[in-house]
Amino acid sequence: MLVGSAVRRVAIVGGVRIPFARAYSAYATASNQDMLTAAFRGLVERFHLEGQRLGDVAAGAVIKHTRDYNLVRECVLSSGLDPHTPGLDMQRACGTSLEAAIDIGNKIALGQIEAGIAGGTDSISDAPIVFPRSYQQLLLASYRGRTAWQRLSPWFGLRPRHFKPVLPAVVEPRTGLSMGQSAEIMAKAWKIERLDQDQFAYDSHVKAAAAWTAGFYDDLVVEYAGLQRDNNVRADTTPEKLAKLRPSFADSGTLTAGNSTPLTDGASAVLLATPEWAAQRNLPVLAYLRYGKAWAVDFATGKEGLLMAPTYAVPAMLRDAGLTLQDFDYYEIHEAFAAQVLCTLKAWESPDYCRDVLGLPAALGGIDQARLNVKGGSVAVGHPFAATGTRILGTLAKILATDSRSKRGLISVCAAGGLGVTAIVER
Repeated sequence: MLVGSAVRRVAIVGGVRIPFARAYSAYATASNQDMLTAAFRGLVERFHLEGQRLGDVAAGAVIKHTRDYNLVRECVLSSGLDPHTPGLDMQRACGTSLEAAIDIGNKIALGQIEAGIAGGTDSISDAPIVFPRSYQQLLLASYRGRTAWQRLSPWFGLRPRHFKPVLPAVVEPRTGLSMGQSAEIMAKAWKIERLDQDQFAYDSHVKAAAAWTAGFYDDLVVEYAGLQRDNNVRADTTPEKLAKLRPSFADSGTLTAGNSTPLTDGASAVLLATPEWAAQRNLPVLAYLRYGKAWAVDFATGKEGLLMAPTYAVPAMLRDAGLTLQDFDYYEIHEAFAAQVLCTLKAWESPDYCRDVLGLPAALGGIDQARLNVKGGSVAVGHPFAATGTRILGTLAKILATDSRSKRGLISVCAAGGLGVTAIVER
């Protein structure tokens, strides 16, 4: 999707998120609605939007209760915005909030709205727990009964197994594999070594810890539930400590709890607008959202790696923009797993992959990894599935705004279902 071809520019005014927390820790009793509302409120307070009507608010969650069928609208009603502000629930797995930002951006670019919010939230701690479908069918059969006997007879089929709860599982329905197991297959196919994964994870923690110490996140993160900082960042970790961890997804595998993203609770949001709307309110413009692209891969047949869709989306987006992979000052690649990022980078450097799979005349080439995830990535900060895209977008916009020499940054987010969402942000 080409945001940049439209008439109006899409300004990124700024982002706000609550600290990201390891599952079952600080937000153990918080819901998606609680957390997303907190992120929206933080944004409203930061940019003095109390009582204002925005054109639209798009956000979502990957793991939702049935009670959250209108999640975003409910959060808007508690955010401090004018209650006439609409709300839209979206879901594209881990790419949800970046996709929401592209959606809001396109509405702004096309002249449909002047300003809007994109965001996302997810809670592992408050995951929905349901009873087996067989029990549901029994209940419905009884409910449909017209006579006393028809309502009673289904209950004779009640068995103890009906009371065994069913927990949500982060596995692919088509393959039955978890994301970690799928990433193990990718790491093996691309020959990604454990040592390199651990070093990548170590760097993520070091950069995130340094960013917190330097105060970079102070105006991007608002306190929530007594938590002031991301509680997964390990400033004291070392490659030696990471090397001692056992494989998490295969006995002889290379992916561990240390070089994989932790299960995380959290929420984030970004304010987007026309430059004129921002200027009228004396609000900053940190950067501009210029291009976006979504893609998918054929992972279910085993032909392609589950998390390789960004390898397609990025070159397609580069063609739209007339850019090369090296034309960026900063790169933000979502760290679902250290191995996944390393697979993606290796694929772009491979002439064979770029020619035979992507249909390119030559390899995209490498990037300067000193410019990659410079304030830490998902391995260190955490990954509340739907919240990661706008966490990255807000971070990158601030990075560009605080570096007068920079021109643009690239965002790449892989997602469950063999999906990928990417974007280009410019000063």
